[in-house]
Amino acid sequence: MSRIYKTTLKNGLKIITEEMPDIQSATIGIWVNIGSRNEDASKNGISHFIEHMLFKGTNKRTALDISREIESVGGVLNAFTGRENTCFYAKVLSKDVPLAVDLLSDIFRNSTFLEKQVEKERMVVLQEIKLVDDTPDDLIHDIYAKAFWKNQALGMPVLGNHETITSLKRDDIFSYYKRSYLPHAVIVTAAGNIKHNNLIKLLKPFEKLPHYSIYNKKAMSPVSYPGIILKQKNLEQVHLCLGTPSPNQSHPDRYKIYLLNTILGGGMSSRLFQEIREKRGLAYSIYSYLHMCLDTGSLVIYAGTAPDSFGKVLTVILREMNLLSNKKVSSEELKSTKEQLKGSMFLGLETSESRMMKLARDEIYFKRIISIKEMIEGINRVTLTDIINLAKDIFNPRKITLAAIGKIKENDVPKTIRR
Repeated sequence: MSRIYKTTLKNGLKIITEEMPDIQSATIGIWVNIGSRNEDASKNGISHFIEHMLFKGTNKRTALDISREIESVGGVLNAFTGRENTCFYAKVLSKDVPLAVDLLSDIFRNSTFLEKQVEKERMVVLQEIKLVDDTPDDLIHDIYAKAFWKNQALGMPVLGNHETITSLKRDDIFSYYKRSYLPHAVIVTAAGNIKHNNLIKLLKPFEKLPHYSIYNKKAMSPVSYPGIILKQKNLEQVHLCLGTPSPNQSHPDRYKIYLLNTILGGGMSSRLFQEIREKRGLAYSIYSYLHMCLDTGSLVIYAGTAPDSFGKVLTVILREMNLLSNKKVSSEELKSTKEQLKGSMFLGLETSESRMMKLARDEIYFKRIISIKEMIEGINRVTLTDIINLAKDIFNPRKITLAAIGKIKENDVPKTIRR
C-alpha cells in the first residue's frame, strides 16, 4: 500500500513523495511554477529555452555525459514546458534513484549556459517552431489560444516565435533562470519504490538554494474573447478549434466539466466521434479536451476535415452542443460516462510517472493531496441537471471562439456564431 509524505525545507522548497513498494521503478520530478504565461511578450519562449539549456552541460558533465549516464541504467531523463509550469524528471529502477537525483540536481543547479551552447540551441528551438508551423493540426491550437486569450500572456505560444527567440541574449536567459528558479517556486515530487527520508538526504544540495521570495503583484485573471479567426492556407484539410470558457483547475464544478467533456468528445463512443466520423465520415480526427489553468479554463473541440465539409462539421458540432444544453442526456449515458471517467482515471495512475505528476498538480492547484476516494465521490455527485445547466452556460453561442486554418469559405461558418 502506498503512503504519501511531505517535507518543506527551511528555504521553502517542498518535497512530496508517494512510497509504492510493490513496483520496481521510481520517477522524480522537479517542478517550477513558471511557464509561458509568466513571460513578457518580448521574452516569449524564454521558459522553454531554459528547459532546453539545462540539458546542455554543467560544471562537471557535458551534454553527452548527461545522456550516457541516464541511458547506461536504462532510465529516462526528460522535461516539458507548459503555460503555467516547467518540469524536469527522471524515471529509473529503484536501485538507480541516487544517480537520477544527482543528475537532476546537477542540471537544475549547475548548468553553465555557455554562449556557444546557447547559439546551437537557439537553432534547435527555431527548428522546433518551424516544425509546428508546418504541422497545421498542432499550429491550430496556438492560433486558437491566441484568439481566445487575446493580447494576454496565456495566449502566447509556449515555444515563443521567431522574433523573440532570435532576439534573446545569453544574459537574458541566464538572468531569468537565476531569478526565477528559486525555492518558493519549486516543488520536488517523487513516486515509486523509494523512501521519503532517503530522498530528503539525496536532495540535500537543494538546501543551498537562496531563500528569498520575489514580490509578485497579483495578476488579473485572463479574460476570454469570443470571435472568429480564419487563416487562409493551401492545405488538403481545414483544421479547426472551437471552444468556450470552462471552470478552472480547482473549481467546484470541475467534475461536471470532466463529464461534459467526456460525453461530448472524450473518446470513440463520444457524441462528436460518433456523429462526425462514424455516421458521416466527415473527419478522421475529432475530439474535445480541457485546458484548465489556475484561474481560468477552456473546453476546446478539434477537427480536421475536407474544405467542402468545413461548414457541415461546424453545424454538427454546434448541434451537439445545443442538444447537451437542452436536456438531451439520459441517466444511462451519464452513468456510463462516469464509469468511463473513473476507469480511465484508475488506469492512468498505474505508473510511477503518472503518480509523480499527480502529486505535483495536486500541490500546485489545491495545496493538498486529492485522494482517489475524493475524486470518485466528486464524479458520483454530478447529476443530469448539473450537466445540462453547465452546458447551457458555457455553450452559449455568444461565448464561442472559432479558429480555423486551410482553404476556408467564410460563408460556411454558421450564422449562429458569426459576429
